[in-house]
Amino acid sequence: MHKVIEKIDSRILAETIVEGMQEVKAKDITILDLRDIHNSVTDFFVICSGESTTQVEGASNAIVRHTRKVLRDKPWHEEGKRNGEWVLLDYVNVVVHIFHKDVRSFYEIEDLWADAKRTDIPNLD
Repeated sequence: MHKVIEKIDSRILAETIVEGMQEVKAKDITILDLRDIHNSVTDFFVICSGESTTQVEGASNAIVRHTRKVLRDKPWHEEGKRNGEWVLLDYVNVVVHIFHKDVRSFYEIEDLWADAKRTDIPNLD
């Protein structure tokens, strides 16, 4: 008997990732919709900032836990968990960037993908 693998809609995955970020009050959450960009590497980038390396790590853990609980999905690949300045979670159709606030302003990913449709999520207090 073969296991049936259901493809999760990338928009729903991006929204679920945002929920995980909000659980730990990640800041400045931005969704970049790359679906209309020719040769883009993924459907969405979901980006957020943490005030400390501890919050960056906490956001990463919260996202993985929340997506596993809600969608039964987990990242295909994870990078940067050791340094806590920039964690990347690759869900294939959605790539998550969790930055320490100082590192995010240096890389300016939103500017690199300025032609993407951008949605800014208000910070939770």
